[in-house]
Amino acid sequence: MKVGDLPVAGYTPCEVSVIIKALNEEGNIARTLQFALAAVAGRNAEVILADSLSTDRTVEIARTFPIQIVQLSKSADRGCGVGAQLGYQFSRGRFVLVTDGDMDLQREFVDAGINRLLADPSLGGVGGSIVDVNMDNIEYRARQARAPRDAFAGPVDRLNGGGLFRRTAIESIEYLTNRNLHACEELEQALRLQSAGWRMERLALIAVYHHGHTAATWSLMSRRWSSRYVCGAGELLRSAVGKPYFWNAVRTQRHLFVVLGWWGALALLLTIWLTNNSPIVGISMLTLAALPVVLMSWRRHSLALGIYSVAAWCLDAAGLIRGLSRKQLEPTERIEARSLVTNVSPLKHTNTNAKVSTK
Repeated sequence: MKVGDLPVAGYTPCEVSVIIKALNEEGNIARTLQFALAAVAGRNAEVILADSLSTDRTVEIARTFPIQIVQLSKSADRGCGVGAQLGYQFSRGRFVLVTDGDMDLQREFVDAGINRLLADPSLGGVGGSIVDVNMDNIEYRARQARAPRDAFAGPVDRLNGGGLFRRTAIESIEYLTNRNLHACEELEQALRLQSAGWRMERLALIAVYHHGHTAATWSLMSRRWSSRYVCGAGELLRSAVGKPYFWNAVRTQRHLFVVLGWWGALALLLTIWLTNNSPIVGISMLTLAALPVVLMSWRRHSLALGIYSVAAWCLDAAGLIRGLSRKQLEPTERIEARSLVTNVSPLKHTNTNAKVSTK
């Protein structure tokens, strides 16, 4: 097999491919791989580490496990959307499970997820509960406080945090995740699945335990700007131009347009105040500036969460503009990569009479 090519020669499908996205996860990767291998033990499965050019010992540690390792060729290609798609390029599973390098995959979810997809051919993907282990960072406390609808069991409009997908569903929408996106890749995927007529569902059991970042809150926000994570919303909208789900994509980011409108109102009041120095205009400007923080603090029952929420929205709104202006590659274009460990045999069946189908 030529390095970086799909395994066409001698290609043998397996039941499930577990794709683990990673960038500098030396503190988590051994545990993550142990859980992943245990979760598919006894199945005709493969575990693929899709590494975004880690500069720590992530790959060195991963080499000690019976997995396939693929790695980006260029650091400029790094982004949330590229990891899963990179792993997908090398995968062979009739089902594809996507998780992160800091997540502990649960066997019960794999078993139940495959059974659920086999039982309902209209389902393109299923997820489970994601339990955040590290709650020291205010980001995860804010996420928990939001309690988004897609986090609960039942039909959902996206599978944030990863999930288990039917390969035929992914083939029908051409690619797993959009390599151009530095965030919102799971939302973009969900929009394409829904547009193609597939449903998604979250099961009432734990899929993964998520260990998450341990960086300080404001350091994490700074990193999101430098890594272009905040560009995700703008990149999502740019990728959706001309697509049947464009207005659905716009609606998912309407809160950022509200932030931009808030900025515009503040700029208008500031201009008026600088022109006539009216005390009433000055008080109105200060009131409008403080109002979102007051409302979010009341809603979250925490001043810290209120300040963080507004700051995060402002950063994301700036990223929206930045992302809209970024040129994009064709999402179906092959990602330049290399195989560090190849020809890894699938894990063996414990039941040799088992039959696998995606229908």
